[in-house]
Amino acid sequence: MSRLDILKKSLIKKEAKFDEMLDGHIKDVKSANGQPLNDKRNGYVTINRWDRQNDALLNQQKEIEKTKSAIEYEEGKIRGLAREKGCMPKEITDLIDNGTLKQWGKYPHIMFVDGVDKARIIWDYRKKLVMHKYSQYITDKEQRSKFVKIYNSLHLVINQKK
Repeated sequence: MSRLDILKKSLIKKEAKFDEMLDGHIKDVKSANGQPLNDKRNGYVTINRWDRQNDALLNQQKEIEKTKSAIEYEEGKIRGLAREKGCMPKEITDLIDNGTLKQWGKYPHIMFVDGVDKARIIWDYRKKLVMHKYSQYITDKEQRSKFVKIYNSLHLVINQKK
């Protein structure tokens, strides 16, 4: 489940809770029918209760707005990943689509090889080159061979075109 799906479910729950709270507040106001306000001794208690309910409704509305802005932010990140992916060569996009490479959300031109810990493959869109970074920190032989295999295949296809 992606972060966007989690945020959308959270928004649905918050909106349902807001509607429930609003219905409860309206029922409370209707049940008063103006009578508690005429009570000289306890009228202020009813007003205070309504103020607390109103504050709770406003806080819930703020939470809904925060969640909506977080959803917009995540959708923007997804659009950014797709835009960056559109500028990459077909060989890289094929590897991203089949799950071999994963784009970094913060820097979409940097990709991680699935199953390899530290090393990264970098697409330099200005120079139209594939590069690697932190590959010297791979200590496991299986991870190293996996990374080398993928990087070398991309290097041969993309960098040798120049």
